[in-house]
Amino acid sequence: MDNQRLLVWAAFGLVLWFIWQAWMQDYGPEPRPTESTEPATTSPEDGSGDPADLPELSDTAPAESRPDTGPTLETPDAETAAREGEVVRVRTDVLDVEIDTRGGTLSKALLLRYPVAKDRPDELVQLLSTERERLGVIQSGLRSTGEGAEPNHLAQFETGQSDYRLGDHDVLTVSLTWNDTRGVSVVKQFRFERGSYVIALKQTVVNDSGADWRGASYTQIQRHSYPQERSMFDVESYSFHGPIVYDGERSEKLDRDDLLSDGPFTMAAEGGWAAMIEHHFLSAFVPPATGERSYRVAVRNDVATASAIGPPETIAAGDERTFETTLFVGPKLQRQLEEVAPTLKLTVDYGWLTIISQPLFWLLSKIFGVVGNWGVAIIIVTILIKLVFYKLTETSGRSMAKMREIQPRMKALQERYKDDRQQLSQAMMELYKREKVNPAAGCLPILVQMPFFLAFYWVLLESVEMRQAPFALWITDLSSRDPYFILPLIMGAAMFFQQKLNPAPADPVQAKVMQIMPIVFTGFFAFFPSGLVLYWVTNTVLSIAQQWRVNKVVHEETTRRKSSKKEARKKDDN
Repeated sequence: MDNQRLLVWAAFGLVLWFIWQAWMQDYGPEPRPTESTEPATTSPEDGSGDPADLPELSDTAPAESRPDTGPTLETPDAETAAREGEVVRVRTDVLDVEIDTRGGTLSKALLLRYPVAKDRPDELVQLLSTERERLGVIQSGLRSTGEGAEPNHLAQFETGQSDYRLGDHDVLTVSLTWNDTRGVSVVKQFRFERGSYVIALKQTVVNDSGADWRGASYTQIQRHSYPQERSMFDVESYSFHGPIVYDGERSEKLDRDDLLSDGPFTMAAEGGWAAMIEHHFLSAFVPPATGERSYRVAVRNDVATASAIGPPETIAAGDERTFETTLFVGPKLQRQLEEVAPTLKLTVDYGWLTIISQPLFWLLSKIFGVVGNWGVAIIIVTILIKLVFYKLTETSGRSMAKMREIQPRMKALQERYKDDRQQLSQAMMELYKREKVNPAAGCLPILVQMPFFLAFYWVLLESVEMRQAPFALWITDLSSRDPYFILPLIMGAAMFFQQKLNPAPADPVQAKVMQIMPIVFTGFFAFFPSGLVLYWVTNTVLSIAQQWRVNKVVHEETTRRKSSKKEARKKDDN
């Protein structure tokens, strides 16, 4: 086994993977829909929600103190159901948000600093919407254990104004109020800060009813759920779209097909959170770290719902209590995510290589802080990775260089024993032993490096900090493909020259496969983000420089060794 064979099998495996993905997309089994016994009473288009979407309240109070009726929801009459809430618009320096007074629901969110494409600066990324095909809303409220109305996300709230602007201030607070006929009132406050995608939510219950009030707060996100279409020409299509939950110890992405076939996912957790993620962006809610909450994630009518409800609490007559949670609507900026909760950065989908990817991103961001250019930072980190593994790659390079030096003798043995494969194998093993060449010596260093290179690949692919970031000249967006395919062509040429430095495979079939490898990889990388291609070009050029030097050193060592043997034979002859 040599490095050429390893590369051939790696390329073959990559091709098989793409073929399998395409086959599953065209001929794979269709997801089995769940059977719903609860008809939807409202359309997701209006963003108003459905009584069936209310989180269930699990009362843990002693039996004698529980009301016999249990949790109830006041069913709205036709007039109430038809009445839509007013829209409260909130604009900060980074967010353009709409809050529906029906339930105080976040029904729209535009990211002012993130256009959909660099050549369309006026078309902004929209994370929240009431439109069916891109539905996304964040709902919140309180469930009560008593009879009558409750301040859930179907209740009607009131507000003093319909337009809020951050302006020159650093903090903006939006307040909504709800009152019932019994004397219970709720003030729901949303707090926005300059430069932040964090929204602090407070729900203050004031009990002037003359009797105890018992209930629990909840938050939930609803998002349009759809089967993901994969394409080898669009690496973004392989990013996960859907719900993710954290149970206080580990995070778990919940696949749409699993939720449809197995039913809702539930868990009880303290210090958990839930989010809906997509490539580079997310909407999430993070309850307080103290107190166990019940989480539920389900898909119904092509709508994924992730909710969390806390334990019921009793508010005595004349008393009040505030329920808090933190919302995040925006890009996966890891510094802001960590400020909300250290584990929230797990929504940056680095997969199983997170333990390596996170330190690499930290290093990349630190270097960017110095050089101020993500492309230059990518080049520097690639060089540093190459330096860390220099000795390992040198071992691999020396093995290939020695194989290159003895290649003429290997060809001679192949000609001599072309009709006797057993004798050929024995002769080649003797040659390897005599020249102290281990064909397998170059494989282990490559295998050790692979996790680090793959981890860096995911850092460049998933980190929103690289999105639409310029590098130099024609590369104005490191997250999109090279518009002129210049970098992929440079990469293909570099791979071609790299092959010339390595010994050609003895097997003619392998030799032909290796000849077309630069063309195949050029085709693959032509549609990859420029940042990834820049990383691969830099790594290939560094590999060429290192292999050229190793070949030179090994050739000089071989020449000296041959000269020493000749001189020794001359002395023996004399």
